Amino acid sequence: MTETHPAMAVLEELDLSDLAASAHLFAENAVWHYSNPNLPELEGDHVGAGGIGAFFAALAEKSHGTFRIEPVSATPVGPELVVVQSRNTLTLETRFVTVDVVVVWRIVAGRIEEVWDIVPGQPTEVHDARH
Repeated sequence: MTETHPAMAVLEELDLSDLAASAHLFAENAVWHYSNPNLPELEGDHVGAGGIGAFFAALAEKSHGTFRIEPVSATPVGPELVVVQSRNTLTLETRFVTVDVVVVWRIVAGRIEEVWDIVPGQPTEVHDARH
């Protein structure tokens, strides 16, 4: 039987749909770095569980509650990092958008210290959400 990588164990416990319940997994000054040229109003550093929660609340509002994450792969790198690839979907105005994303998590002593959420400049797919 294989033992779960410690950083992976933290991510398995994380529930991004209920950040209040997952707040204990974040270091006090954890930073979520968000880069997405299609949503410049959300770009930047979001600090602490409260700031990260506010970021996800703003993303939910902007997407009218349609934002979804579909994990594709997760790879631990050394003792602190996990690289996650996901396919995210959301509706923005009248467009249904699918984006392939890479998120790099830095986890130290069982707590999330830093996250780099990297979204490409062009979505993977865009469809008219009115049809």
